[in-house]
Amino acid sequence: MYTQKFGISRGSSNEPRKTTKGKGRNFRTTKEGAGMTAKGVAEYKRKNPGSKLKTAVTTKPSKLKPGSKAAKRRKSFCARSKGWTGERGKAARRRWKC
Repeated sequence: MYTQKFGISRGSSNEPRKTTKGKGRNFRTTKEGAGMTAKGVAEYKRKNPGSKLKTAVTTKPSKLKPGSKAAKRRKSFCARSKGWTGERGKAARRRWKC
């Protein structure tokens, strides 16, 4: 039913699972700040044309021009992720300097 309705399967697929380890990884470890790598974002965009996914804004808040697109993205992410209490969520918030 799920496959028929959405055109995707929930179970195992033929594609290898993307991990935080190894040569072809698309995600950072929690020590590195979690989130996707630039390579991972590029691969996601190739598979999902029209996607607006971007990498984290890692510039120091003091270096960002107030009201710039990057500053607004950072502020929005920090507000949205305020309740994240898991290890990866906390690591991502540290990376974004929330």
